[in-house]
Amino acid sequence: MRRRAADYRRPVRRKFSYWIWGLLGLFSVAALVLFALHHNHNEYRVEKPIPEKNEQIELGQHESLNFTEEILSVKSFARQLGEQMILAKAYVIIAKEHNNLHLAWELSSKIRRCQFLLSEAAMRGKPITLEEAQPIVKGLSSLIYKAQDAHYDIATTIITMKSHIQALEERANAVTVQSIVFGQLVAESLPKSLHYLHVRLTADWLENSALQELADEKINSPRLVDNNLYHFCIFSDNVLTTSVVVNSTVFNTDHPKQLVFHIVTNKISYGAMQAWFLGNDFKGSTIEVKNIEEFSWLNVSYSPVFRLLLDAEGAYHFGDPEDSKGEAKFQTLKYTSLLNHLRFYIPKIYPSLEKVVFLDDDVVVQKDLTPLFSLDLHGNVNGAVETCLETFHHYYKYLNFSNPIISSKFDPQACGWAFGMNVFDLIAWKKANVTARYHYWQEQNADQTLWKLGTLPPGLLAFYGLTEPLDRRWHVLGLGYDAHIDNRLIESAAVIHFNGNMKPWLKLAISRYKYLWERYVNHTHPFLQDCFTS
Repeated sequence: MRRRAADYRRPVRRKFSYWIWGLLGLFSVAALVLFALHHNHNEYRVEKPIPEKNEQIELGQHESLNFTEEILSVKSFARQLGEQMILAKAYVIIAKEHNNLHLAWELSSKIRRCQFLLSEAAMRGKPITLEEAQPIVKGLSSLIYKAQDAHYDIATTIITMKSHIQALEERANAVTVQSIVFGQLVAESLPKSLHYLHVRLTADWLENSALQELADEKINSPRLVDNNLYHFCIFSDNVLTTSVVVNSTVFNTDHPKQLVFHIVTNKISYGAMQAWFLGNDFKGSTIEVKNIEEFSWLNVSYSPVFRLLLDAEGAYHFGDPEDSKGEAKFQTLKYTSLLNHLRFYIPKIYPSLEKVVFLDDDVVVQKDLTPLFSLDLHGNVNGAVETCLETFHHYYKYLNFSNPIISSKFDPQACGWAFGMNVFDLIAWKKANVTARYHYWQEQNADQTLWKLGTLPPGLLAFYGLTEPLDRRWHVLGLGYDAHIDNRLIESAAVIHFNGNMKPWLKLAISRYKYLWERYVNHTHPFLQDCFTS
């Protein structure tokens, strides 16, 4: 994606749509009140279309009724009962707020009778008759006029309903935040079987001195810095998922011995990672495992995100995961894990490399990825698949354009792109000083006002004007949340990405995609057999 000057700069207020819907709701309530006033003019009578005798015979002969069509029909009594209920429910709320409990009780009683009649009609499969509807509608009309006599006029109704819409919106936002928190906690939790696998592998690493000696021998392998080979980076603390990424990449290439995998994990998973990748065969490919603790340069003085993540982890473990606005603040360790931010330090971790392909640990490789290394990025740093072609993921979806720091420097309509399978030209990276860009934006977002969560928003800022769009078949996303992806798109994809909470190694995985991941699991390994059967 070439750097281009924006035609305009404008802040985007994302809550604008909420006010639109709120106002539409208020106008709907007002329209219904006016309809009731006109409909029940003078007396409490209900003018209903009286069916002809032949029509009554036909209705009596209907053995089944499409109740959805019935309640939508302007001539049906079910429709008129529904409209009366809407008005009555609004006045129940207003009557309670004015402490007119007797009126609220009377309205509620009529509403229950109305609901019972509608349910009975739906169950029996026959339309509501005039004799059934008339007393209920008359009673509701009388109570609505009684409410109007108590000065519950249209203006009062609108003001009251506006406050309730705002309250419901706040409650809905709180529930959404809570569901996101719970979903992410489930997605980030390690199943017992995988936890047991980590324990078994760690014990094997500590007890097997031969494995440790073999790891020491491979530390200085010249293949690790040979730019004639194909280098892949994976940063993860999950042994099995990392193994699937490596397995699928090796399986789908013609020359596996030319592949080099650079894995970085944390202190807890380091032994398990070493034991697994030293104890298994990956068709001659080279695999290096590093411990993030080795990076002494990754400290508070060098990396502003290091300090922010430490603070966020403290808030997560010991404080309220929601801020005063009810929005999630670093809800899970996925977003507070330093491993997730290592992608911005690849040139620092591997200073001798010129080009790498970065892979998330929740992807599966289905095609040969070595052609990525010969793609012309046209001087750009990052090769990535754009995500705004169909789902409209533009910059304004991720960033706060009401902040002048963002709106003055970026185009809100710029196309977003995906992390998870990226080609990085590390020579161009160093020249553009992308890591310094990343640090700058992390410092600007110390109060979390520019973006909320994740590594993609700062990535969009750091790589702005430095991203080359790739063919969408290189990277297909959504297998962790979208159950309706076209099979042809999945089959043609070089990399499929299980981004979302429904990870394939969890019970809540989408079943139609699960086999795409499981076929690259080494089920013959004795540790795996023990862990999944115990």
